[in-house]
Amino acid sequence: MQPAICSALCSYKVIISFLCCGPSLNLTFLYLCSNLARTSAVMSEFGRFYEQQYAVALFNSVRYEIEGGGNTQTQLLHRKDPLKNKSIFSGGLFQYLEESKKWRSRFLYVGDSYNISLYESKAAHDRGLHSKGVINCAGYRALTSMEEYLGLLNNSLSDTKAKAASAPFLKCPSQFPLILWHPYARHHYFCVMTEKEQKKWHAIFQDCVRHSNNGLSEECKVATPAFTDALRLYRQAKGHYGTWDMMCGNQAQILANLVMETLHPELKNLIVPRLKGKLQQRQRDWMLISDAVYRQVLSQTKTQHEALAQVCEVERPRLDSALRTDMDQIVTSKEHVSGKIRAFVLPRVEQLVRSKVQPYIHSILEALMEPTSRGFSEVRDILFRELVEVSKNTMNDSSSEKVGEHMDKISMLAFHPVKMQSCYEKMEALNLEGLQQRCDVSSPSVFIQRAQILMRQQMDNAVHTFEQLVHQSLDGHSGEDFCKTIQRCQDRVLKKYDYDSSTVRKKFFREALLQIIIPYMLKQLSPSCSPELPKYKELIFEDFSRFILVENIFEEVVLQSVSKDIMMAVKEAAVQRRHNLYRDSMVLTNSDPNLHLLGEDTIDWAGQIRGVKGERQGGEVANRKRRQIVSMIQLDGMPLLYESCQEVPGVDGIPEENEGQTEQDLETEKPVNPIQQEPIEKEPGSPDSISEIRDLINPVLEVIEKDGSQQTNGMLPLEEGDEVKLITTVTEFVPRESPIKVDEELDTAQIKQSSEEERCVSAIESAIQQIEIAIQEDPSENLSEGAIDSDGEFAQTSTNSSPFHHDDSGFQSPANENVEEVEPQPITDEVVDTDQVMLTLVEGVKSSIDLDAKAPCDASEKKSEVEIES
Repeated sequence: MQPAICSALCSYKVIISFLCCGPSLNLTFLYLCSNLARTSAVMSEFGRFYEQQYAVALFNSVRYEIEGGGNTQTQLLHRKDPLKNKSIFSGGLFQYLEESKKWRSRFLYVGDSYNISLYESKAAHDRGLHSKGVINCAGYRALTSMEEYLGLLNNSLSDTKAKAASAPFLKCPSQFPLILWHPYARHHYFCVMTEKEQKKWHAIFQDCVRHSNNGLSEECKVATPAFTDALRLYRQAKGHYGTWDMMCGNQAQILANLVMETLHPELKNLIVPRLKGKLQQRQRDWMLISDAVYRQVLSQTKTQHEALAQVCEVERPRLDSALRTDMDQIVTSKEHVSGKIRAFVLPRVEQLVRSKVQPYIHSILEALMEPTSRGFSEVRDILFRELVEVSKNTMNDSSSEKVGEHMDKISMLAFHPVKMQSCYEKMEALNLEGLQQRCDVSSPSVFIQRAQILMRQQMDNAVHTFEQLVHQSLDGHSGEDFCKTIQRCQDRVLKKYDYDSSTVRKKFFREALLQIIIPYMLKQLSPSCSPELPKYKELIFEDFSRFILVENIFEEVVLQSVSKDIMMAVKEAAVQRRHNLYRDSMVLTNSDPNLHLLGEDTIDWAGQIRGVKGERQGGEVANRKRRQIVSMIQLDGMPLLYESCQEVPGVDGIPEENEGQTEQDLETEKPVNPIQQEPIEKEPGSPDSISEIRDLINPVLEVIEKDGSQQTNGMLPLEEGDEVKLITTVTEFVPRESPIKVDEELDTAQIKQSSEEERCVSAIESAIQQIEIAIQEDPSENLSEGAIDSDGEFAQTSTNSSPFHHDDSGFQSPANENVEEVEPQPITDEVVDTDQVMLTLVEGVKSSIDLDAKAPCDASEKKSEVEIES
C-alpha cells in the first residue's frame, strides 16, 4: 500500500498546496488514500461483469460466424483508412496558461487521431520538436461564449456562485473566446481575433470532440460488446438505467468517468468548503484539484483495464475451442431457458408495452426523424453541389491532370468540419424534452453525435464511390464523352446515396428507440422480475454456465417483445414516404454487380498528378508533410496568421481590459497591424551579419541612466525569462556650452522678439545722424572718399551681411538679421529736418551703415547706402 500512497501524493500535490494547514491536510491525506481503494473497488466490481460478458460476447460472435447474418448489402463503397497520410487542420491562436496566468501564442496541429497537439510555433512543429501538450477531446464541450462557460462552471460547483457577467479568473484579450470544458478534467482556454477564425476553430474543436467521444472500435466484435454490456449492467446495479453522457472516449477514459461519477461529489463536499480566497481563485483551485484527481484515476483505470483485457485474451483460445465443440448443445440449452423465462416475464411485459410504451412510440420517432432527415438531406445537397462543380470544371479541360486536381479537392469532403458544419447543425435541433424524466434520458447528445457520425460516414462513402467510378472511366475517354461520363457517375452516386441514407436512418431510428425504451422497461420490471431469475440458473449445465446468463436472457426477452412495435412504426413511416424513407421491399442489390469489386483504398490523386506515390515518404518526415484537409485561415488583405514567432503578437500586444484610452490615442497616428494590434515599424528580416546573429541569440538591452534615476539596490528590472549574461558600461561625455555663447544666443532671441516698428525707427535715426556729420565736414571731400570706399567695401560687406551669412566681428547690426537683400539706390537731394536730428559721435570708430537694413514699415521711403569715416 505504501508505493500506491506515494504515487497518489505526487499527483495530489496540487490539492495539498491549495488547502489550509493543520487538520485539513491530515483529512485530505486520509481521503486521498481512500481514493485509491475506491478506484480499485470499482474496477474490481466492473471486472467481474466484464469477464462474464466477455464469454457471452465470444459466444455470440462465434455463433454469428457459423450461422451467418442477414445484413443488408450497401450500395456505396466503404474505404478502410480514409485519413491515411492526412491531417485535419493546423493554425495559430492564443492560449491561456494556468502556470504563468498569461496568454501565449500557440501553433495547434490536429492529425488523423483528432488529438490537438500544442507547439510554440509552426517552425517547432516543422522541425519535429516535442509538443508542449496534447489534448484528447473526449468528454469535452466546445464553447464560444464566457456566459455559457460560467453557467456550466456554476452547475458543477454549486457552492461558489458567480455572476453571469463576471469573468472567472482570466481576462480574454478579444471578443472571440474558445473554451474546452470538461466536468472533471482541466479546462483549456483559447481566443482568436476575428469572428471568422472563431467559427472555423469552433467547427474543428466540435469535430475533435465528436470523433474522440466515439472511441470504441466497432471492428472489435468481442471486446467492445463485452465492455458496453458490462458497463450497462454495472450502472443498472447502481440504479442507473438511462443513457449516460459520459460514455466518451476509450475504455480507460470511460472507466475514469465511471469512478468520478461518485467520487467527484464526495470530493467536492470535502474540499470546497475549505478553499480560501476570492471567488475566482476558489473556482480556479477547485478545477486544478479536480483535474489532479481525474488524472490519477485515469492512470489507475488504464493500468487495471489493460491487465483485465489481457487476462481475458489469454483465456480466449480455450473458450473458443469449447464453443466450437459444443455450439449446438449450448444453443439448445439457451433456447430452453429462454422459453422458461419468456413464459414468466411476457405477461408483465405485454401489459407494460400496451399501457406505457405504445402510445409514445410514434411521438418519439417523429422527434427523431425530423432533424435527422434534414441533416442527411443537407449532406446530399452539399454532395450534389460539389459534384456539379467537378462536372463544370471538366467541361473546359478534361485532361487527366485537371481531373485529378478537382478530385483531390473533394476526396476529403466528409472530413472537412467547416463544410460539414451545416449538416451537423441540423441535428443540433433534436429536442427530447419530456422524455428526460419519463424515460431517464439525461440529454439528447448521445443521439446527436451518433447521427452526426453516420452523416460523415455516408458522405465519405458517396465521395469514395464517385472517385472509384471516375478513376475507372479515365482511360479511353476525352472531351465531351468524358463530361457525360462524369454526369452519369454523379447520377449513379446520388441514387445509391438515397438508398443507403434511407437504410442507415431506419436502423438509427430503431436503435435510438430501443436505447430510450428498453432502459425504461427494465427499470419498471426489475423490482418484480429480478428476484425470480436466479432459480433459472439450475436449468443450465455447469459447462455452459459461462456462455448462458439469465440476466442477458431476461433483457433479450424484453427487447424482443417491444422490437415488433418499433419495427412496425418505422415501417409505417417508410410506406408513407415520410422524410424520403424507402420501403424494405425496395432492394437495389443487382444495380451494380461489379461495383464492389473495386478497391477499398483511397486513391492518391495528388500522387498521380505529380507522378510520384505519397507512400514514398516515411517516418516523421511523411507525418509532417501530410496533406491538410482544412485550409489555413486567410483574411482578406492580411498576411498569413502566425507563421512564425516574429509574427505572433506577444502578451504586450494583447489589450487588457483595464488599459486606459490615453495610450490607445497616442498610437492612432501610426499604421497599425490589424492582426497584431501593434504599430508597424519595420518588417523583421533575416540577419545578414555575424553581429546581427549574435544580437538575436544574446539580445542587448540598452539602459540609459540619468541623474538620480539609479536603483537604490543596484538592480535593474527584468522581464520573466530574461537572463543577464554580460553588462557593458558605456560613458559618454557631452560638452557643456560656454556662458558667453549662451548669453549671445539669449540676446539674439530677445532682439528678434522686438517689434517691427522699433527697428524702423532705429534704422532711420542712425542714417540721419551719419548724414549730418558728413554735411558739417567738407562735403565734397567726404562724399568723394565715401564714394570710392563704398565701391570697394560695399561689395565686400554686402556679401557677408546677407541674412544667411552672419558676421562674427561683433559690429553687425541686429537689424540686418532676417532681412532680404535689395538693389542699392543712389543718394538723393532730399531736405532733412534738422530739428529731428540727434547726433552721437564716437572717436576712432569706423561705421558701416547699410540702409538696405531698414525695416519694412514704410515701403514708400527711399533707401540710401552711405559709408562714412569719422
